[in-house]
Amino acid sequence: MPFDAATLVYNAQGLIPAIAQDEGTGEVLMMAWMNAEAVAQTLATGRVTYWSRSRQAFWIKGETSGHVQELVELRVDCDRDSLLAVVRQTGPACHTGRRTCFYTAIRDGDEVEMMGPSA
Repeated sequence: MPFDAATLVYNAQGLIPAIAQDEGTGEVLMMAWMNAEAVAQTLATGRVTYWSRSRQAFWIKGETSGHVQELVELRVDCDRDSLLAVVRQTGPACHTGRRTCFYTAIRDGDEVEMMGPSA
């Protein structure tokens, strides 16, 4: 059955959350938003494309930083309201220079930074 991005469940702003996961390690790297056009561009180019809510513009991961996300597979969850982008990540995924955006844990009521920026 051919994929139709219109069958995805978008929020009131026309966006769907997209989680990026490293192909090799399974590590969750980041979460960002896509709209139907970003989904289409990602599938057409193999370069993960997101929608920036603050800039109201598309951004291709790594376009300026060189920290590219190459799409391996795009998966749709059971409710069709979330996406999982399995990617080959070049360099850090987080804009802070860390491998993942999920570098802070809450342990015993305290926030603990689990990793610093890559050297």
